[in-house]
Amino acid sequence: MGTYQQPQRTTLAYRALVLFSFLYFFRPEDFIPGLHHIPLGKISGGIALLALIFGVKRKDRGELPFECKVLLVLLAQMILTIPFAFWRGGAFDTVINKFSKGVIVALLITLVITKMSQLRKLLYIQASAVALITLGSIILHRTNDGRLMGIQKGILENPNDLAINIAINFPLAMCFIFADKNKFRKVLWGFSLFALLFGVVATYSRSGMIALVITCLICLWEFGVKGKRFMLLGGTAIAGVLAVGFLAASPRYISRIASLVVRPAGAEVSGTMESHGEGSLQARSELLRESISLMFHHPVFGIGPGNFPAVTGTWRVAHNTYTEFGAEAGIPALVLFLVLLGSSMRRIRSVRKFSSYKTNPEIRLWVSALWAAVTAYAAGAMFASTEYNLFPYFIVGYICAMYNIAKSESASMPDAKAGDGGRQELGYVGEKERELAWSR
Repeated sequence: MGTYQQPQRTTLAYRALVLFSFLYFFRPEDFIPGLHHIPLGKISGGIALLALIFGVKRKDRGELPFECKVLLVLLAQMILTIPFAFWRGGAFDTVINKFSKGVIVALLITLVITKMSQLRKLLYIQASAVALITLGSIILHRTNDGRLMGIQKGILENPNDLAINIAINFPLAMCFIFADKNKFRKVLWGFSLFALLFGVVATYSRSGMIALVITCLICLWEFGVKGKRFMLLGGTAIAGVLAVGFLAASPRYISRIASLVVRPAGAEVSGTMESHGEGSLQARSELLRESISLMFHHPVFGIGPGNFPAVTGTWRVAHNTYTEFGAEAGIPALVLFLVLLGSSMRRIRSVRKFSSYKTNPEIRLWVSALWAAVTAYAAGAMFASTEYNLFPYFIVGYICAMYNIAKSESASMPDAKAGDGGRQELGYVGEKERELAWSR
């Protein structure tokens, strides 16, 4: 039997993807004087688009996964909403300069990534960026109304966005502890986990805390129970006790979490946004009702992408990705977005059925991390407006790429076409060899 050969993508497309990912998450223009005069975001976006069009050979593209097709249909729906928008200029800018980049990056990741080493590099860029920005923000103690803010001016500046990104990247950082063979880097990743945990608490973000709790529970099950990492279970128990102690000593934090279901006594809607209006159940309920009302009054094309703050006159987002998507781009856009998330979760379950998942511990590790990340995002998105950020579409691309990698590796395994007896014998040997190589 001949050796299976994965199709070779051009290095230009992959390098463009790595550059785009680095510039998006690290935002060097926020730290290097004078660099902010250069529109790095638009330049990197243009490079990514050119790489998608010219950098991937037609013969290597193959059939697009269902999630990418959904994204393309969603982009078409978003474009159709522009002429009907309340503020056409704002809708055009939101669709072309924000949302379209998410579609491009998801397509690029899906079409370009063919090896675990390539996928691991992208995950490393994202996880290290979030960890470093969080640690830097804690050290510099950059706050707004007492809430931790990111030290950059991009997606990690807002406390809520910083918190939900921390929750998404927490399982990735944990995976690097298990995957990295260098003990010093293991220690650094372990330290970053504590920084990420503290960062979520310091943001006082309810959406971030909900997402973090969910991702921690999934990590505990996937890595601790199923992975039989008993030290992780013990460490989690200790961290849980410390977290409860911190919450008990922080009445303000308890008050903010409780405001999800109970309006704080004495809170005034006309007060400051973070300490009163936005934090109260009444204010969030009003925004939620307004977004739902707009969605049903403008069911087909919505009020225009990015137009919710202007139409309501509050200049505040809805704090709910799903209802805000429906209000701004119509019910069809909301349905497509839900289908996108649901299909991504089903694709992860499909990966678990491949023989490569059973025999390759690295695939099992990153599949668990991506499952925790997408689930945390889906939960956190109920309390934050994230539909035009790129990080959910990065996750979709990662999942599609992981599926392709696992499928290709399963097809190349010697026991792929063997009988049951041969499958068991060869699969057992292959798994032992992989476990030994992984442990070195």
